[in-house]
Amino acid sequence: MLLPIRTNIEPQRTPYMNYALITANVVIFAMTYNFSGGSSELRPWAQSYMLTPAYPFLWQFITYAFLHGGFLHIFGNMYFLYMFGNNVNDRLGNVGYLGFYLAGAVFSAIGHILIASLHGTGIATPVLGASGAIAAVTGAYLVLYPQTIITILYWFFIIGTIDVPAIYLILIKMIFIDNVISRTAQNVAYDAHLAGYTFGIGSILLLLVIKFLPHNDFDLWAMIRRWNTRRAYKDSVSQDWDPFSGRLTKKITVKEIKPDEKTIALRQEILTRINQGNLASAAQLYLEMPQKDTGQLLPRQAMLDIANQLMSEGKWTDAAAAYEKFLTFYSGSEHPGQVRLMLGIIYARYLPDKTKALEHLKKALDKLTDPVQKKMCSDEIQRLES
Repeated sequence: MLLPIRTNIEPQRTPYMNYALITANVVIFAMTYNFSGGSSELRPWAQSYMLTPAYPFLWQFITYAFLHGGFLHIFGNMYFLYMFGNNVNDRLGNVGYLGFYLAGAVFSAIGHILIASLHGTGIATPVLGASGAIAAVTGAYLVLYPQTIITILYWFFIIGTIDVPAIYLILIKMIFIDNVISRTAQNVAYDAHLAGYTFGIGSILLLLVIKFLPHNDFDLWAMIRRWNTRRAYKDSVSQDWDPFSGRLTKKITVKEIKPDEKTIALRQEILTRINQGNLASAAQLYLEMPQKDTGQLLPRQAMLDIANQLMSEGKWTDAAAAYEKFLTFYSGSEHPGQVRLMLGIIYARYLPDKTKALEHLKKALDKLTDPVQKKMCSDEIQRLES
């Protein structure tokens, strides 16, 4: 038996909407369930609010998600909503989170009805419970926080805990094992769960791709982009193509491009620590790499993360070198203006080199779009030229 008991991150803002949804579910459960006379069943007047797949009414696509079939049902659902919903609420905001939660309930209901119709089974069985909406929330958590660590309590012959990255727990255990392999319980709407996960993962990933939702360096979209960068680099090198200049190079032998094992291990450890969010340690390891070996250049986002970390630590010379390397090899990225702004500030304030500072600041001014950054850049140029 496996049960997630905590994550290694906390929301930066109080997740009021998630608390409100948990409260609403508990209150509605108390109102709609009959506990008198030794029986526990849904009150007759509330049964019309369950989802009836054969002939659903519009309101049922929402109301079914606030009804539950017993104490264990609502406790389990609210437990997982609390576990994963707080941080998702933090990223989406209260209004956005409410809309996402309700949309997850609707999409789960639609998915359940469509699959039940195709199979011809379960079409006459009413459905209730928030698990489809919570599956959507859990799918959103997978996309937004795939690299966070979740502590799992396990008990078989022994009891203990183990730490697992969220992406593995949710993908392998909660989606594949619980809803694809172990479909044994007769009263569980597995297809509604899968529809919820599909909606949660797909919709949040789409919002990140189109930049409607701000992304960071540790979400699933960033992981996919880093993987694609590594793939493209390997492909281009294998074809004797220089990915930085865009020109064919001389034929390179395996011996010439293969770094030593120590450097490979060091580079991999840097990327691992970045993925874990331990940037300070990753930056320290980066300084141990052979800096003139361009074959050991980090992926674009990792390179920028390291440079930013060195900047935040006040290691001005190392930060400037990292930013310069980023501009040399990733000049076509979406951040050249911000990088040149940082270089200009470093050279102007901490490594007194007025010529380099003005060179970078003037180039940055042409590329920056953010009004605050443009004003900062303009003010710094004016100060240097006065």
